[in-house]
Amino acid sequence: MDEALKAALSAVQKPGRYTGGEPGCVYKEKEKVSLRFAFCFPDTYEVGMSFLGMKILYEILNAREDIWCERCFMPWVDMRREMQQRGLPLYALESKDPLSEFDVIGFTLQYELSYTNILAMLDLAGLPLLCEERTDDMPIIVAGGPCACNSEPLTDFIDLFMLGEGEIQLPAVCDTIIAGRKAGLSKREILKNCAAIQGVYIPALYDVEYYEDGRVKEIRANEGAPMPIRKAIIEDMNTQPLPQNFVVPMIGAVHDRAQIEVLRGCVRGCRFCQAGFLYRPMRERDAALLSTAGKALCENTGYDEISLTSLSTSDHSDLETLLDDMLDWTQDEHVSMSLPSLRVDNFSQSLVEKISRVRKSGLTFAAEAGTQRLRDVINKNVTWEEIERTCKLAFGAGYTSVKLYFMMGLPTETMEDIEGIAETAQRIVDLYYANPDHPKGKGVQVSISVACFVPKPHTPFQFVPQDKPEVLREKQQHLLHSVKSRKISVSYHDSKTSFLEGVFAKGDRRLGKVLLEAYRRGCAFDGWEEHFLFDTWMQVFEDLGVDPSFYVHRAIGLDEVTSWSHMDYGISHDYLVREYKKALDAKTTKPCNRACAGCGANQLLKGGVCFDYSKTVVHQNG
Repeated sequence: MDEALKAALSAVQKPGRYTGGEPGCVYKEKEKVSLRFAFCFPDTYEVGMSFLGMKILYEILNAREDIWCERCFMPWVDMRREMQQRGLPLYALESKDPLSEFDVIGFTLQYELSYTNILAMLDLAGLPLLCEERTDDMPIIVAGGPCACNSEPLTDFIDLFMLGEGEIQLPAVCDTIIAGRKAGLSKREILKNCAAIQGVYIPALYDVEYYEDGRVKEIRANEGAPMPIRKAIIEDMNTQPLPQNFVVPMIGAVHDRAQIEVLRGCVRGCRFCQAGFLYRPMRERDAALLSTAGKALCENTGYDEISLTSLSTSDHSDLETLLDDMLDWTQDEHVSMSLPSLRVDNFSQSLVEKISRVRKSGLTFAAEAGTQRLRDVINKNVTWEEIERTCKLAFGAGYTSVKLYFMMGLPTETMEDIEGIAETAQRIVDLYYANPDHPKGKGVQVSISVACFVPKPHTPFQFVPQDKPEVLREKQQHLLHSVKSRKISVSYHDSKTSFLEGVFAKGDRRLGKVLLEAYRRGCAFDGWEEHFLFDTWMQVFEDLGVDPSFYVHRAIGLDEVTSWSHMDYGISHDYLVREYKKALDAKTTKPCNRACAGCGANQLLKGGVCFDYSKTVVHQNG
């Protein structure tokens, strides 16, 4: 290890973030590989090491002899300062080589408030921030993840975006770069070849024209680039091997447990949920494959907790079989199971018994809205009766804590809906004490967590304006005043960070200069409230003559061209408009596994229907 690096590590908190050497790391001889890939997570080690997507792609790329994938995370403020003062370039954890020596640097775009960290990481690597300033011998900068669905604010900095699922797409991109480098092609020629891969978006090959009022007039593809860019998708999840080993963090990650992806996509159609539309249609993995892979993963990593992850784990059509299969070995090995995305409408007695057999923890449910009218507006398809039944089951099984997720600022929301959040929590407290089977001598704790709603692209609510920060703060205070019981705790998100999130979620290419200037004035770690410089951001907007309210506080016309109109995630525009209009009338749409709503995602699977409606694919309440 370099002496300067040793000195830096001795001067920072948590040096384990930067040392590498964890169990499960992959090491290769760099002279024997054709491409070196640096997988960069633009946040701290603890956050990034919780990310399942990196674990999956790390294993897939390193399974190939000709590719070496290494990891890199955004250094915390103390390490960043040490690196700048000592002239240490940002490096990958496995080899300790500077990122500038890699062929490809890949960023995952999980949330908009990480964008300044991307610039900080490129800067720490000693690389020019702008695409146009990087030469052919420098790494190609790629990015993927959910925020790629509107890539435009980052087009000045990222050479290539990947829309959709990366398990097949990313290796294809790597192959094209390897072939291009061997043939002596320029970066632009390589990128042009990559554009032929499904789901690959090369911003340099597209021009955007605007109206005088700031709206997008037209997006044009050049040099044979696809229009629109259709996302990459895995049709059958069983064809993709599940990771059976992870890099085990040196220090505690945010989610420090084994994770296994049960299914991808969601059937629910909640109108606020971007992920629910981006990952359509729902595709399951077979229960037997999941259990076998889960056991191997726990054995190889040593974890005593495994999380069955997805957007809607309890919607797996064979969940009971899966849990039975896993209980066969989790009980003997004293491994606990967690199901982080349970639904109140299919929560059953047998389900609660199974998940609490090894270790009992708190239960979390996403009610999202406090009144039935608003739950119908957002298409949550959950009633109070279902919430009540679920809580009774949980309390009868010995649970004493319930966490409820809500949103604030939803379309058509009134103060009565805000009061409904407090009323829902109070009714759950009352349910606990009315239940003769509740644990004696123990009180109940109901936690309310409230996020500020941010309208996102590719959702039926992309057309609606976001609540202004002052309105959200007023609603937050009203909620606090509405909660009367000490058995109920309330936490909520900062409305200012939600505002900036909304700006970049729905922004266009003109925000690149704003992002660059904000970074130059010290903005980084925007997702961390203690480092968020709201006043600096607002000053940058003013100095550069960019109105952030244009992006978030303005309704988008139903026939308006947006900065993401050329990005096809399989969801038709007509469907989004239909769902938006149904929301205004508080009319619901059934989940996909009960009836097809004609969203268009079936075309991603070469037509036909996404579900066999002749089979029973919906759990019955037990």
